Amino acid sequence: MRVANRLVPLLLVVAALMYLRAPFMIHAAPLESVMGVVQKIFYFHVPSAMMTFLAAFVCGIASATYLWNRNKFADHVAVSAAELAVVFGLIVLVTGPLWARKAWGVWWQWDVRLTMTLVMWMIFVAYLLLRRFGGPGSEILAAAVGVFGTALVPFVYVSVNYWRTIHPNTNVLRTLQPEMAEPFRWAILAFLMFFTALLIVRIRLEASRAVLEEAYALLED
Repeated sequence: MRVANRLVPLLLVVAALMYLRAPFMIHAAPLESVMGVVQKIFYFHVPSAMMTFLAAFVCGIASATYLWNRNKFADHVAVSAAELAVVFGLIVLVTGPLWARKAWGVWWQWDVRLTMTLVMWMIFVAYLLLRRFGGPGSEILAAAVGVFGTALVPFVYVSVNYWRTIHPNTNVLRTLQPEMAEPFRWAILAFLMFFTALLIVRIRLEASRAVLEEAYALLED
């Protein structure tokens, strides 16, 4: 964990430099023929969705580990990843309607992927509410909720391929022009660097919080 902590400043610096470069790359990318400049939300919206899925998977794996052996570090990882799933998921749910307003003429459609994404996001919000207000033993129930939320991720991803939907399917990423694919990959890497740094810092904070709670409990005894 110490090595990971030392990586945080480096990750943040690299992510900041990449974010500074990203607008110039996105500006240079060609305009989409139908949506025009609004399509450029894609370079922010899709990487945010990827980080949401990644956070959900981390939370689910850590939650399953905690249910299996009650490992405290796994619990710290799970709650930290759940918070990031909520944060990046909120970005997805905000930027998506901005895109939809131009593409579909409405801010929101009860489309399969949109609806499932909202449900998945609400599950991780419920996870955090359980951790905050559930009382003693809420970690176990929250871990089960985390595993359930993670199980929805594959369905959210493939829903556009197997159900009739107005949301672009997963083949869109494979058909990007090289001029669009380069800034898109750059944005993904920048988000990944930032996500990793946030996760490490949040795990460290959660571990410190747990130590303080134990110290308070000892003082009360």
